[in-house]
This record gives sequence, C-alpha cells and structure tokens, in this order.
Amino acid sequence: MALGCFLGVAALTLVLTLGRSVEKRLISSTQMYFGASSIFVMTGGNPFAGGPRGQGSRLTLEDLEAVATSLPSVETWDPTQVLDPAPLRTSDGSTTGRVLGASERSERVWQRSVSRGEYFDAAAVERASRVALIGTTVERELFKSQDAVGAEISINGAPFRVLGVLERMGTDIHGLDRDNEILIPITTLMRRVTNVDTIRAAKLLVKDAASVTETAADVRRLLRERHGLAPDQADDFTAVTPIQVQKLVSNTRQVLFLFLPLVAGVALLVGGIVSASLMLMSVNERVTEIGLRRALGARASDIAAQFLWETALISLTGGLFGAAFGTGLSVVVAQKFAFAVSLSPSATFLGLALSTATGLAAGVLPARRAARLLPVEALR
Repeated sequence: MALGCFLGVAALTLVLTLGRSVEKRLISSTQMYFGASSIFVMTGGNPFAGGPRGQGSRLTLEDLEAVATSLPSVETWDPTQVLDPAPLRTSDGSTTGRVLGASERSERVWQRSVSRGEYFDAAAVERASRVALIGTTVERELFKSQDAVGAEISINGAPFRVLGVLERMGTDIHGLDRDNEILIPITTLMRRVTNVDTIRAAKLLVKDAASVTETAADVRRLLRERHGLAPDQADDFTAVTPIQVQKLVSNTRQVLFLFLPLVAGVALLVGGIVSASLMLMSVNERVTEIGLRRALGARASDIAAQFLWETALISLTGGLFGAAFGTGLSVVVAQKFAFAVSLSPSATFLGLALSTATGLAAGVLPARRAARLLPVEALR
C-alpha cells in the first residue's frame, strides 16, 4: 500500500516540478527566439505542419538582404549558419563545440552581448576576419584559469583570435548548452570554414509588432519570387511568427500540466484500488482481532475508524516518502540537463492531499465490512 502511494506521489511531484521548470525555460527561450516583433525564417519546408515540403538549403544572404531592402517594416535582421560539432583546440587542450556564423547585428537582434572583451564589427564581417566570441563553457574547457580574450583558438583547423567572452545563457529547451558555442562572422564561416553559399536561418525584427503577420506574408511572397516557385509548389523555407509559436507553447503547456499529471493521477488511482484490495484482505485475515475488540466493548464505529485511520496513515507515510523522493529526483534531473529547478510546494501538498484522500477512500469499504462483523461470528 505504501509503495503504491509512494510511486504515485513521486511521479506527480516529479512531473509538476519538472514541468514548472521546463515551462520557465520554454518561456524564456521563446521570448529570446521569438519576440513579439520578430520573424524567424528557416531553410526548408514547414516543420510545424504536415503536407509537402519544398527542397531546403536555398536560403542565401542575398535573399534576406533583398527582403530587408524591399520591406520598410523590417528594422534589422541577422543571418545564422551552423557548424556542429566542430573541433576546437588551443595549446592547452581540445574539445568540441557549436560554431555559429552571424553578423555584427546579432548583438542587437538576439540581445546577447559579451561579458568581457568586445563584439566584432561590420568591418570584420565584410573582410571575413578570423575573429571569434566564445561561450563560458568553451573558455573553461580550453583556457582553464587563463584569460581567453586576445588568445588564439583553432576552429576546424583554422586559427582565430578571441575578441570576447559571450554572456552566459545556460541550457536551452532542447538541452543544448548555449555556453558551449563560438560566434564568428557569418562570412568567415561560409567562406573559410564550411565553404557554403547558403544560410541556415535568419531572424528579422519588425518596427511595429502589430504588423508582424502582414510583414511575414510579404517576406513569404518575396522569397517565393526570388526562388522562382510556381503557385503549386511548396515553400522551400519557413517563416515563423510569434503567433504560431504561442500556439506551440500553449500545446506544450497542455501536455506538461494536463496529460502528464493525469498519468500520475492514474498511478495514484491504481494505488488506491490496490490499497482497497489489500485492506479487504486484511479484514479477512484479522477477523479474530475484530471479534475480540468487539467482545471487549469496541463499537462498530471504533472498528471502522481503526481501518480508516490505518489506511490513511499508511497512504500518508508512503506519500511523504514519495514527495521527498520526487523532489530529490527533480533536482538531480534538472542538474543533469542544466535546468534551473523550480521547486513546487503546491505539487508536494497536492500529492500528499491526494495520497491521504486516496487512502481514506480506499479504506471506506473495508472499514464498513469490518464494522459489520458480529462479535460471536468473528470469534467463532
């Protein structure tokens, strides 16, 4: 009985605590990626909907420059290309990390600056300079206690000079360590490292948040024209707006706070059914004890209360251990995936309350059966 309540409350505590932590990280990540006035353009067909997808890897810097020039509503933009994983080396050690190519506008577009050193400028992007901004994880792995600013680092075999150290970001919703990243000029990554002429994605900032949907439609129209797509052909890119992201976040929150707790609640319900079955068996095994107590003056209500309290206390004890175990496991899981754990007292109290209520409900039928036993029949 205690084990059933232990598992149910542990599952409920774990789900609600981690769900709350994931929700906070989800909201912070979506705010960074998809602000109210931003449009995210990715190469390839729409990953958020079914149906046919156009071919990918056709998005270019010229495409986005044309969009930004043609649409007055676009305030600024930043392209992205990725090399992951990439070998990183210094004279003191080696590791692997994620290399991102970006423009000098990325500091403004992504709202991530440097904690030390300086950001690369437009001239560095124009010249495809071998300069880099590194995350704190990269700095710790490669430079130990030394100052990385001004030092040299090898990225995929090419030498780069470290201009600065990026502000800490932690782990994103996908479990990626955003501090294990290196940011270099987009032109440098494309010409000197990966030798490609396309980009992975781009983020556009719109002057007026109210015109995001209209601007996204204009972006789609211009990109289709530049890519020469016929009316019956699917897009070979995806333009994501905050409205679409809000729907995805809403669906995710439903899973986190409706379906998963429902599964944990089913576990508690199963525990209650098991408790009721065990208590009914207990009544059968303790008929002599019940008869003796009745013969010595115990009332039917005393016998009923005994079995009710026994069931409730066993359930509460199992629930207490389950809540402690679920909370501890939440902390371990959060640390493993570098989440800032958000302990939920309400989840603990809810689990204990449900555990106790389940125990009381499971004890009603056995308690009534025990109370109805006649002393003479029980002793016989």
